[in-house]
Amino acid sequence: MCQVGEEYGETPPGGQLPPRPSRELKCVKCKEGLPIVVIRAGDAFCRDCFKAFYVHKFRAVLGKNRLIFPGEKVLLAWSGGPSSSSMVWQVLEGLSRDSAKRLRFVPGVVYIDEGAACGQSLEDRAKTLAEIKQILQTVGFPWHIVALEEVFSLPPSVLRCSAQEPSDTKGAYKAAVGSFLQQQHAPAQGEVHLSQAGTQDPLSPAVPPTAAQIENRPPTTAQTEARPPTTAQTEALSRLFDSVKTLTAKEELLQTLRTHLLLHMARTHGYSKVMTGDSCTRLAIKLMTSLALGRGAFLAWDTGFSDERHGDVVVVRPMRDHTLKEVTFYNRLFAVPSVFLPAIDTKAPEKASIHRLMEAFLFRLQAHFPSTVSTVYRTSEKLVKAPREGSAGGPPDTPCLLCMCTLDIDTADSATAFGAQTAHLCQTQHPTPPAEAPTTPCCSTGVGRAQGCCQGSGPCRRGDTRACVIEQLCYGCRVNMKDLLSVAALPGPPAALHPG
Repeated sequence: MCQVGEEYGETPPGGQLPPRPSRELKCVKCKEGLPIVVIRAGDAFCRDCFKAFYVHKFRAVLGKNRLIFPGEKVLLAWSGGPSSSSMVWQVLEGLSRDSAKRLRFVPGVVYIDEGAACGQSLEDRAKTLAEIKQILQTVGFPWHIVALEEVFSLPPSVLRCSAQEPSDTKGAYKAAVGSFLQQQHAPAQGEVHLSQAGTQDPLSPAVPPTAAQIENRPPTTAQTEARPPTTAQTEALSRLFDSVKTLTAKEELLQTLRTHLLLHMARTHGYSKVMTGDSCTRLAIKLMTSLALGRGAFLAWDTGFSDERHGDVVVVRPMRDHTLKEVTFYNRLFAVPSVFLPAIDTKAPEKASIHRLMEAFLFRLQAHFPSTVSTVYRTSEKLVKAPREGSAGGPPDTPCLLCMCTLDIDTADSATAFGAQTAHLCQTQHPTPPAEAPTTPCCSTGVGRAQGCCQGSGPCRRGDTRACVIEQLCYGCRVNMKDLLSVAALPGPPAALHPG
């Protein structure tokens, strides 16, 4: 406020005002160190305090939820990007002897080669795999490399949920911790804890091995690399993505195939949990994108800490409290190795897909309103996982054929868009074939029953295979299927429904 008689100094030459004394000359936590990272306005950290802050976030989200038991096998889904690389590094440091509260689960790493879907050449894919192997060998965990083309050889069981009875999580966690500590304090006589090459024992120091140790390692079954995909599989995957008309549907299809492959790898190698590196920023974008794609009923599963829709394999997101800015700073300061890989939307314009549009929208808001991402993210934490009431799309446990969420289609309500769409599909039926016609397998056999079909009582009376498949999908997947030209191009069980 201006006061009478107040004297104002003249503006210095050049029009630049002298720097104001700032309170951020010291770290906001220790009050001693020189800050080198400013996460938010007023939050400036020194190097050591920022590391403690970052690690505490990761440990706190695991300790608060208590879903990963001691001695449990956990598969780390590593894409080579900054978030998943930081997640692997946090697990690596959490298993070291120097850690204050050591992690007690048994980790493994899986990398999915998506070069065929992104249009990479065989030479580029080979160079990328060489770099990926070098980093995986440095980490020292059991690792698995699989190509995305392997989705064409997945068994039908990958689309079946193995339901588990709900149990007391707190009681089971305490019992598991007690049993684990008892085994550690009373080891068997003569037992020698040796870590196999390429594996990480929960009690051994998780430090990167030297180059000589890596070179002298004997090959073990802990390091598995799938056989190179055949030319036919690569061409089939290219045809599948070429048959999708929009980039939005391509990104959703890629996410679906990636999830199916992760589930298959986890079940094959005995992992009960899968960790993904979804950051807070990425989950905020995913929440807004899912709303635009009609997946609002499944936001709690798509963006929450845990995703139990698959039954025997639970997907967890321990990086959901870290923003992309924090991840980038941490990887830069502490030299976390990562690999830059082109994605399916690389160099795509802003309006090429809903994913890109939502990303640009949130980033622009974040630049002017720094709490935008955190506000959207906190909204997702309030979502509750509850079954949808009044769903008439089939039995309560009927899952979607692609995303494996409970069907959210009301066939009885013809006044809504859901009901109108389903009623239109149910009308596309052909008359019953004559008795002398050869019987064919019902389209409802296998992974699920199509609504409105013959339900296995005789020869299939549905000639439109596309309608047969769409009836087994939730609303969000139905929207994406509209951009798929041919159902026969889908891998696995959906393609098996095609008569030709």
